[in-house]
Amino acid sequence: MQFVRSNTFHWAAALAGLFAAFVTILFGFIYFKIDSYLIARSDRMITTQVNFFAALPLDRLIAALDDHLGQDSRGVQFAGVFDAKGSRLAGNVAGLPGGLEIGAPVKSVRLSRVDDKEVNVPLVRAVARALDHGNVLVIGRNVDETGEISRVVGGALAFGLLPAFCFWLLAGAWLSVRAQRRVEEVNLRVQRIIAGDLRERLPHGNIDEPFSRLAAIVNGMLDELETTINALAGVGNDIAHDLRTPLTRARLTLERGRTNATSLERLQETTDKAIAGIDQSLSIVTALLRLAEIESSRRSSAFGRVALDEMLREVCDMYEPIAEDKHIALNVDTSGKLYVHGDRDLLLEAVANLVDNAIKFTPENGAVRLDLLRGQGETILRVTDTGPGISDQEHDAVLRRFYRSDKIRNTPGVGLGLNLVSAIVKLHGFRLIIHSGPGGRVEIICPDEQAGRR
Repeated sequence: MQFVRSNTFHWAAALAGLFAAFVTILFGFIYFKIDSYLIARSDRMITTQVNFFAALPLDRLIAALDDHLGQDSRGVQFAGVFDAKGSRLAGNVAGLPGGLEIGAPVKSVRLSRVDDKEVNVPLVRAVARALDHGNVLVIGRNVDETGEISRVVGGALAFGLLPAFCFWLLAGAWLSVRAQRRVEEVNLRVQRIIAGDLRERLPHGNIDEPFSRLAAIVNGMLDELETTINALAGVGNDIAHDLRTPLTRARLTLERGRTNATSLERLQETTDKAIAGIDQSLSIVTALLRLAEIESSRRSSAFGRVALDEMLREVCDMYEPIAEDKHIALNVDTSGKLYVHGDRDLLLEAVANLVDNAIKFTPENGAVRLDLLRGQGETILRVTDTGPGISDQEHDAVLRRFYRSDKIRNTPGVGLGLNLVSAIVKLHGFRLIIHSGPGGRVEIICPDEQAGRR
């Protein structure tokens, strides 16, 4: 009986009570309206009849009353003629009622018939009119139809309202039990997640129902959490591995220099090599701190209007000397003035990383191109090169931290460039698309709600 104490059952019971009260009030309103209507209709009928009979001569009046009572198959009509002394001359009324005033409007009085053997005298709507020679005409009608209506309404309430009320309670009990089962199942799976099973997910169906939508949202959050935790699990090893190599090289260089250096020049050369190794380690730490800052979204408060065409030309000017040293043609092409809402320094850093990778992996006498295009409802920032490109199998891998393909293992770098670009793009709400080679092509897609043309 635990479901009886649940809020779902309490709400269902409260709604059932409100429904029962509403139906009872509605039936009561209908009853009283019909009752007043029947009484008013009877009063009009009685007034019409008494006016008609009062206009007839006495002999014709008595015959008309007999005929009127003879046609009363339901036994609801009352009529009588009394002389000045109150003696009955005709009709079925046993005696002239004392509370009925002559000439007054229709009112409720108790009338008994001549042949009425019942102890309880019925309450009848009646009226009295004065006739010639002091005679009195009494016309009445029993309006017990309201009692029949009361019995019908009571029966309707008994056979309609009670089953409906029970149905509401059963529905509340079923919903309560169903909710408890779902909560228990969710609790069980949450306990598994807390215990470390990050692959567990909350149950939900493919129906448009609040609990299912909430479970789907939580499952999406768990997917992101699992991905983040799995990524963090390998970050420590990756950092240790990538830092160990330059630090070990620097240590060995210093150790050999201390042992083998025979001149100041040799010692300076050894020191320079050690400094280069330490600088490489510091660049890894700096890049990781930069990623942490970007992923925490602290820079979103500095967003403003950024002119993409000017930014691309600035990146091109920065890397043009490097490209010339490798005999690589570096070109930029923009489609007018295009703007986005974002952090200019971060976007400059993202594009610079893409251009740096393109120049780094493009062979001599190749080409690198920056394009700024206006698509359907979006702005496209594209970097293309004539290098080997990225295979389909590596599209997701190249975005991971410290990932370096076997083909470029000997190329300088720490494997954080594209991961940094991905973090910046995600912070701005843009999309990063990597196309397959040969020939590298990477695009940053800026939707219309974040991009516009002046």
